[in-house]
Amino acid sequence: QVQLVESGGGLVQAGGSLRLSCAASGRTFSSYYMGWFRQAPGKEREFVAAISRTNGNTYYTGSVKGRFTISRDNAKNMIYLHMDSLKPEDTAVYYCAGGRRATHITFKNDDYDYWGQGTQVTVSL
Repeated sequence: QVQLVESGGGLVQAGGSLRLSCAASGRTFSSYYMGWFRQAPGKEREFVAAISRTNGNTYYTGSVKGRFTISRDNAKNMIYLHMDSLKPEDTAVYYCAGGRRATHITFKNDDYDYWGQGTQVTVSL
């Protein structure tokens, strides 16, 4: 089992940057593919980015490709989401998530078994 705790959210102006962090508990962190999701007010939770267990493969939703970078440090049980060129439409609660049921990294909510509590990101004009 994995427990996930996000940090790093906040208020930033459009065009600015933020780095989100997610600390994971447990001794088998490297066996989980990890992802970031977000949920804006009145909208469903959506996939943002994912990273594979150990080989560094990544996958992004189209709206953040080229602006966001997901990374992980298995030695520290951490994943990160570096966000550049932020836009007001990036405003949401951001969640990190982990899973093992799929064979490859995945954008599907149902493939993730463990979720953090979320961290708010607000991008102002």
